[in-house]
Amino acid sequence: MRAIWDQIGTLVLAVIIALGVRACVIEPFRIPSGSMLPTLLIGDHLFVNRFIYGIKIPFTDYRLPGLREPQRGDVVVFTVARDPSRGEGPGSVYPADRRPELPTESFVKRIVGMPGDVIEVHDDVVSVNGKPVEQQPTGDTFLDPRGLAFQVEREKIDGREHLTLHDPRDSGKDGAWRVEPGRYLMMGDNRDQSFDSRYWGTVREAEFKGPAFVIYWSWDFRGSWLSMLNPLTWWDLLMHRMRWSRIGSSVT
Repeated sequence: MRAIWDQIGTLVLAVIIALGVRACVIEPFRIPSGSMLPTLLIGDHLFVNRFIYGIKIPFTDYRLPGLREPQRGDVVVFTVARDPSRGEGPGSVYPADRRPELPTESFVKRIVGMPGDVIEVHDDVVSVNGKPVEQQPTGDTFLDPRGLAFQVEREKIDGREHLTLHDPRDSGKDGAWRVEPGRYLMMGDNRDQSFDSRYWGTVREAEFKGPAFVIYWSWDFRGSWLSMLNPLTWWDLLMHRMRWSRIGSSVT
């Protein structure tokens, strides 16, 4: 009988340690949509650094001192509380306290606007405090899972470079936003196909889980999970669905 209780105690301790690691050190996150293409692909699985901005004290908005502050260009996983108010229509800009009901509570986007910034977007050109962000067409095109072609541009913001997608059929949402103190304006790299701060408002730092830093798993799997029970599908998954070259890649 004592041996059984020892095993239960060991299991409980393991669960507590796992939950502690998830809450304070690293947390996995799966990319469910194409809003961060081409940086992050649907089916990428990431690790999120939970301590670099400071460990959040449970049930509060307070954090312990971190290694550094959030920076422009960081790719951050964050939560957005659901709001039963749907605002004034799908094209509205929602104040932070009147966000529409969102399809999920966790998102991954890039920090574009820092506290106090004025961010403007016109014809796919992003300006920070009146200065256009450096954008250079690469001449490449990117096909999304639907087969639609997007133009690829190289964007440089605060000395950090990354790729963005632009839809020649739709220039996305234009406008100007002033970022409140303690808040950040988040945008997807798939600029014209991203539901982000341009639509539902800025994000409090307290809502940040942390920056994504590495891809630990990636596959292009769109079938039923039940199909994985069939051993005949395993070879196809390993050889044709796995994105081996992305595993271990850093997120920048």
